[in-house]
Amino acid sequence: MIDTNPSDEPIIRFTHASRRYETGRGTVTALDDVSVAIARGQWVAIVGPSGSGKSSMMNLIAGIDRTSSGEVRVNGRALGTLSEERLARWRRDGVGIVFQFFQLMPTLTALENVVLPMELRGFRTGKRSRALELLDRVGVADLAGSLPSQLSGGEQQRVAIARALANDPAILLADEPTGNLDSATGERIIDLLAELADGARTLIIVTHDERLAARAPRVIALADGAVVRDTDAYSVGADVPAREEPSVGAARLIGN
Repeated sequence: MIDTNPSDEPIIRFTHASRRYETGRGTVTALDDVSVAIARGQWVAIVGPSGSGKSSMMNLIAGIDRTSSGEVRVNGRALGTLSEERLARWRRDGVGIVFQFFQLMPTLTALENVVLPMELRGFRTGKRSRALELLDRVGVADLAGSLPSQLSGGEQQRVAIARALANDPAILLADEPTGNLDSATGERIIDLLAELADGARTLIIVTHDERLAARAPRVIALADGAVVRDTDAYSVGADVPAREEPSVGAARLIGN
């Protein structure tokens, strides 16, 4: 359920967070000393070229990965201190994730895909009615009985968005939500995400799509694992200024 905690604390805070991986060729730094804070209810686009650290940042917020140094706090929790079991509960209850390739269960109908997160959380009643309400909200209630293979890419993404909202998470993460769609369908998904960004939920979108990034009130640009531009760096008390690269245009920062 959406957190209504009246605290002024940011819902997400990175404090000197780094993520490094050891490979046969040495150490790879995916995220390098990042300090940013995101307020409750903000809509933020994270942009940058491939390999810039966008997915690493999203994975840390979702509790899919852990920092090598520094801290990530989400909704007051220092995620690096949680056990794997508590992290799994956080992912189930606190965050909804929309994937580029939808990741719907192929043997379940659209309705059953949306019901599934509620069953995993232990909802006893109201699952079907809530799932139908969410499918209606994203415009595909008439396809509730269809399997993913019977749906277009845009329809599958709408079902995936409904599924991500099933447990009413405080944070909605979308990883390249238009990346596998044609331009017209992508525009409709952008419009839908804009409708969902109503201030009641924190929406974070990782994207290469300049149209989608342009709709977000705040854009965080990454390059080589570091924040190089933040259009709202000090709004919620980020403790370290973003590194600026004035010569790099927005389109180049988004990448191809």
